Amino acid sequence: MDPEGMKLLATALAIGLGALGPGIGIGLIGSKAVEAIGRNPEAASQVTTNMILAIAFAEAVAIYALVIALIIKFV
Repeated sequence: MDPEGMKLLATALAIGLGALGPGIGIGLIGSKAVEAIGRNPEAASQVTTNMILAIAFAEAVAIYALVIALIIKFV
């Protein structure tokens, strides 16, 4: 395989595998938040605040993977 093909494969693996974990994590966070609100509706504002914060941290990992993929592709 030529070097350009290897670079494209590495880029695809970097963003594909880098987005897999945050995708699963965000799904679990949302699932548990809905479950917590269902059990205790009075705590919905606190649960929502913490859920959004946790989603932001999980999404940061996907953004790091995107940056690494772009570096691999263009450098």
